[in-house]
Formats: sequence, C-alpha cells, structure tokens
Amino acid sequence: MTAGVGTGPFEGVRRVVFAHAHPDDETLATGALIQHLAEAGVAVAVVTATRGERGEVVPGSGAPPAGTEALHAHREAELAAALRALGAEGPFFLGEPPARASGWPSRRYTDSGMRWVTPTVAGPGEDAGTDAFTAAPIVEASADLAAFLTTWRAQLVVSYQADGGYGHPDHVRMHHVARQASERTGVPFAEVISIPRDGTAPEADGVTWYDRTDRLEALLPALRAHASQFSVDGRDAIHSGGQREPLQLRTGVRLPQ
Repeated sequence: MTAGVGTGPFEGVRRVVFAHAHPDDETLATGALIQHLAEAGVAVAVVTATRGERGEVVPGSGAPPAGTEALHAHREAELAAALRALGAEGPFFLGEPPARASGWPSRRYTDSGMRWVTPTVAGPGEDAGTDAFTAAPIVEASADLAAFLTTWRAQLVVSYQADGGYGHPDHVRMHHVARQASERTGVPFAEVISIPRDGTAPEADGVTWYDRTDRLEALLPALRAHASQFSVDGRDAIHSGGQREPLQLRTGVRLPQ
C-alpha cells in the first residue's frame, strides 16, 4: 500500500531519528522519505556513524583525493548541504556529543570498507582498521546512539533492515546498533525496506510504502550535494565506481517483530 506520513510506523510520531552509516546513505536510502516527513512538519534528525573514509571519488567532481583528511571534511560539508535540502537536522556524528554516552571522551568511528560479493551484494572487506565502526563494541556504539535519542527526545528511530539493504558491513552494524539503542531507551525501532539495486520490488509482510516517485525534482538538490560520491542520470544514481542503481523514490518501512 502507498501511505501518507501519519500512517504506519509514523502514526502519531512527531520526532524521528534516522541512523545511517556514511554520508550520502541518508539521501540515497531514505532521502525521499525524510523530505516527505519534513514537509509534513515532522522533526527529523540524522545521526551518521562515519565520514565514509573508504569511499572513492567521482572523477572530475573536484573533490579532494580519496583517503585524505581533506576529503573527510569535504564529505561532512556535502552531508550538511544534503540535510539542509532534505529539511533534516544535523550532521550529528556517532561518538561525538550529543551522540556520545555521558562520561566517555569523544571518538571517531571510521568506515569499515567492503567488497562486492556479487554485482548487487556487498560483504566485509579484508582490511578494516582498529577504529572501524564494525570493530567497535556494539554496546558502546548503541550507548552513543541511545544518548542522542534521549537528548533529542526521539519518538522513533529508523535504520536499515538486518542485511543492511545490500550487505555493507557498516549498514548491518548500524541495524544492530539502532535496535540495541531502541531497547536501551524504549524508543521504537523501524527498519527501511529498500528496493534492491537491481530495481526489483521486494515482497515483505507488514511494510508500509511511502511513494515519492512524482517528486524527483524536489529531491535533486540533496542528491547533487553528494557530487563526490555519485552522479544522477535520469532516475538512476551512478556511483564513483561506475555502478548504476535506481533512485530510492519509493520507501518501505516496518516495525519488526
């Protein structure tokens, strides 16, 4: 079914936190939904785990080289611009106040990297560093997110489904972090059921679908903010490595059992 904002997991909810792994995930995976909520007057905040330190750069984008501190700052600025275009609050980074557990010094979770297992499914890379998001104890990362949920007075936290959407290890980790933060705080958790990279619509029980297929123009400023990572060609995103995927203009959300 296609639904309005006040239905499904968002019924009666006025303050929502989206928990994502890297800059650009918020726009590619949930940008249309975030914008839909914000336009309806729902307050939305985005917490991001890493700066996407392992991401490659689109040739000719003018971004600093991959792996440099300059690129990390550049991606923070891209994220800030995208959130403004979506109408969401942030950036907030996991490990830094207000997304840091009380009494702990700030820390930076870094991109764990990945490898392609198939053309559309990712898996863990072989060289994640000791500061990688997947190397951090879930209890610590979930305490950080729980601190933010409490401080921001969230009524719902939204993140990936158990497979992270396409298998990226940081996405999978954020699913577990968000679920544990939900259990710590009592803030309900909802998972995003994204349309896979091959464009086929999944069949899933208990999913409410939010359709923004007629609002691509409204989403373009947020998409174009992440020019270092992908370009937009019609209704597709073309990633820095050349992979093409359909833009997520129809988003499913459910409250898992």
